Amino acid sequence: MSKELNEHNKPFAEGEPPKRRRKRKRIVRSKPDGEGEGRETSRQAKLEKEPMRLNRFIARAGVCSRRNADDLIAAGKITVNGEVVKEMGVKVVPANDVVEYDGKRLIPQNYVYILLNKPKNMLTTMNDPLGRKIVLDAIYNATQERVFPVGRLDRNTTGLLLLTNDGEMTSKMTHPSHKVRKIYNVRLDKPMREEDMQRLLDGIELEDGPAQVDKIDYVYGREPNNVGVEIHIGRNRIVRRMFDHLGYFVIALDRVMVGPLTKKNLPRGKWRELTDQEIGWLKML
Repeated sequence: MSKELNEHNKPFAEGEPPKRRRKRKRIVRSKPDGEGEGRETSRQAKLEKEPMRLNRFIARAGVCSRRNADDLIAAGKITVNGEVVKEMGVKVVPANDVVEYDGKRLIPQNYVYILLNKPKNMLTTMNDPLGRKIVLDAIYNATQERVFPVGRLDRNTTGLLLLTNDGEMTSKMTHPSHKVRKIYNVRLDKPMREEDMQRLLDGIELEDGPAQVDKIDYVYGREPNNVGVEIHIGRNRIVRRMFDHLGYFVIALDRVMVGPLTKKNLPRGKWRELTDQEIGWLKML
């Protein structure tokens, strides 16, 4: 069987984004309510009295990334206490200074962005009446802020899950119009037929409407029941339901990429905060 090659002239490795095949080819807890509120109020008040670089202030207000904030400053679109500021490196005190962009006052938020490599048997929910493990248990000591999962992974699906208190970014990440790509490694109960790959590329009809993958291919070095799938739709259990529609049972499902975010150096069950660069990438979606 002819396989598509990557730039190293090798088929795709596990976790590597699968390539789009041409049609002509045969063929990829926050804490309970109220807990820690006093400490959080004190912490927030302290932050508001500390000097902060202006570009960071703008980024925390949710306008754009720090790099783009520098561009706004240089263009004279930012005022501090009524005066245009164009110099880089200026610092402001959130509790004292009034910062405006296009005449609108900016209010910085203590946004938190946490990336979790979700383990199996953990619910993507804020609480569970049956006392089962939820994703907030995995980041219990990560922050005092109340964060929420961006999208969902079902109980038995593993892999990348972003948690944040940034509502605007959550909307960007989950709304279909932004077409945020998600890549999964899928292990099936039997080898995947190439004609079924093509059916998923062409699109199939599920009970809640049409569905299709953007890319699909076998995982290099694994048995043909292991495939990589890239999609941008985010309906409930969509990957499992697409394969089920074609007569395949998904044994294991692991999300290895969300937008620009990957599992690199993030073991299963562990979490980390996003870097400024990653936050900038997401803000530019």
